[in-house]
Amino acid sequence: MFAQTKLNIHDRHVQSLVRTLFMLMTALLILPVLAILATLIVKGGSMISWDFLFSDPTDGMTAGGIFPALLGTIWLVAVALMVSVPLGIAAAIYLSEFAPDNWMTRIINLAIINLAGVPSIVHALFGVGAFVLFFGFGTSILAASLTLAIMTLPVVIVASRESLQAVPQAFREACWNMGATRWQTIMKVVLPNAISGILTGVILEVSRTTGETAPIMFTGAAFFLPFLPESVFDQTMALSLHLFVVSTQVPNVPEALPYGVALVLISMVLLMNSISIAFRMYLRGKKKW
Repeated sequence: MFAQTKLNIHDRHVQSLVRTLFMLMTALLILPVLAILATLIVKGGSMISWDFLFSDPTDGMTAGGIFPALLGTIWLVAVALMVSVPLGIAAAIYLSEFAPDNWMTRIINLAIINLAGVPSIVHALFGVGAFVLFFGFGTSILAASLTLAIMTLPVVIVASRESLQAVPQAFREACWNMGATRWQTIMKVVLPNAISGILTGVILEVSRTTGETAPIMFTGAAFFLPFLPESVFDQTMALSLHLFVVSTQVPNVPEALPYGVALVLISMVLLMNSISIAFRMYLRGKKKW
């Protein structure tokens, strides 16, 4: 009575085929990442040591460590986050909770989309003109970080806005019915329930900020510095630029050295992303919906 028809069998086979196809496509996305990590570990793993991580480059950067570049990368990422995250979340709150649906809002959305598509070298030239020359910050951590913040701002805005809009409207209405103002509703209800999605934008920003070279090459990163930065107005070395330099500009570099720098760079990105993802999962686990 309940025997499967030919149509049911055909649909089940199609569903199995589609599931297998999607699984293979997912595997194809993962395999290049694993191949890159394996190559870096095999060719650069021998360089990783305490001295390599916490000593200065020596012998014209053909030996020694990468501590100035490692510290400089942390400087650049931290300052860029402090600028772009509050500004991006504020813009997302306005676009999601306050902005009317008119021509001005549509122009703002179009500008955000266009800003996300601007090449990084163009952001570098903008950073030179705006922050290095016009505002007088010179080639410094501040100028480089502001350039990175402008470049990654669309990612934070889009991710934050989508997260805010994903919060059910019923939550807002319930809060308003209790006599809360719009701002109180945003601070006490909307933002706490959207924070896990906002962290997605922050994770993407950290990944891109850590690995960018062109925007910092002209605005604050140095080929080599004999001192560590003491403030945001100093220049600094950076891992991404250091990798470019030892790979293309410095002669007689040991073969394992560029791979070691690249391994530290990608490990740094993976570590920061893992911490952010773990925190995001913790916040999602506390949701009531």
